[in-house]
Amino acid sequence: MNYLLEIKHVSKAFPGVKALDDVSLNVRRGTIHSLMGENGAGKSTLMKCLFGIYRPDSGEFILEGKKVSFQNARQAMDNGVSMVHQELNQVHTRSVMENIWLGRFPVGVTGIDHKKMAAATQAIFDELNIPINPKAIISTLSVSQRQMVEIAKAVSHNSKVIIFDEPTSSLTEDEVAHLFEIIFNLRDHGCGIIYISHRMSEILRISDEVTVMRDGKLVATSPASDLTTAKIITQMVGRSLDNVFPPKVNAPGEMLLRVEGLTTMYKNLRDVSFALRFGEILGVAGLVGAGRTEILESLFGLTTVKSCRIVKGGKPLRNRNPRTAKRNGFALLTEERRVTGIFGVLNIRENTTIANLANYLKFRLYLGNRKMISDTDWAIDTFRIKTPGQKARILSLSGGNQQKVILGRWLLTAPDILLLDEPTRGIDVGAKYEIHQIMIDLARQGKAIIMVSSEMEELLGVSDRILVMSGGRLAGEVDPRSTSQEEIMSLAAKYV
Repeated sequence: MNYLLEIKHVSKAFPGVKALDDVSLNVRRGTIHSLMGENGAGKSTLMKCLFGIYRPDSGEFILEGKKVSFQNARQAMDNGVSMVHQELNQVHTRSVMENIWLGRFPVGVTGIDHKKMAAATQAIFDELNIPINPKAIISTLSVSQRQMVEIAKAVSHNSKVIIFDEPTSSLTEDEVAHLFEIIFNLRDHGCGIIYISHRMSEILRISDEVTVMRDGKLVATSPASDLTTAKIITQMVGRSLDNVFPPKVNAPGEMLLRVEGLTTMYKNLRDVSFALRFGEILGVAGLVGAGRTEILESLFGLTTVKSCRIVKGGKPLRNRNPRTAKRNGFALLTEERRVTGIFGVLNIRENTTIANLANYLKFRLYLGNRKMISDTDWAIDTFRIKTPGQKARILSLSGGNQQKVILGRWLLTAPDILLLDEPTRGIDVGAKYEIHQIMIDLARQGKAIIMVSSEMEELLGVSDRILVMSGGRLAGEVDPRSTSQEEIMSLAAKYV
């Protein structure tokens, strides 16, 4: 059989870690080939080797019968291989169309032809049914809209192979359905789609073939029709995972926090009131733009609040900024770890300890290394972070392991209230279970958690109560034990 893409015996090692170990797989034209595996299994590393971001130590890539070895991403795209990354790499201060055509602007007699660029962008958007203004500045778009821009950019290269790395991690159900329409259209036009996701239902819904990786090695490639969720999980983690969520052993106690009349300056939130108890995991549901993230950012002092009364432990307080919020026992894990979570140029130890530096000062003159090393070891052991060492740059880790570092960072500040925005976004099923277990253990110890999640199953499986946001307002509160997804979606559409 003539394959569109052949990957043969590819290996790649980083200091202390063998990321890929003799991996081979084939992608047929006009099919969707999914890659699955735990964080650190090697999925993204394999694709980055194909895309020219990394150089493999051995092995080869054959595209349409010809051996290729791309030196950089530009070469890959020029030869018909595009990649939609999980972590969006965009120029936030420039327009949508400039981001799509960056490095290949159409040129006229007087310079860059902006009219032609806008028309070409609009033509792609019309084809893909993407309702975004080509002249809009990237920073003004939502995460889901920026994701669509990246997909349009991939399509603009007339690609033969398009790699999607966790493309639905920040999309609503409607946006996921729209994305799948685009992917099916590309497949039907002969594209080979390589799709990386941790979401089992998506994989079984859209895939023709599924390859599972574990610890840098290929475990199996199977027709999707032969697989079940249980089979995939067993292949991924090397064991069966009988319960998707840990047992709920925490017991919410007395009132810890009361928020009354939360209204933000720019009308994102209007008159939102709720309470939070010791030992409680409070879920926040809603559609994109409903105001879920704004609740967390307002509590952490990141958003300008017009009016609100916050009472914690019976005492009124005001978090004017993140420094004040941290002093008052709050911690925030943000939605976009690459943009607002990690410090990409720093190593694991620095990223783990950076929110807690005052505790490491010696004589107010220098940082004590021993305690920093000890605390970083604790985070690595507790979260099972896969890293060659504390001095490895955080950008060398998989997305899930980066998220674990950030969680460790905030737990070292000993907060009373954890504000978690999509805490398991882009994290595999095994690591999700571990993080959910940590959340439940923290709640059992008396910590209070507010968790925003786009995954309905996560909200229902982990939360003690769920607030449903709609159009910047609190549409209702439901009990996970007795509610349904239909009730939550109905409330989420209440003020839209």
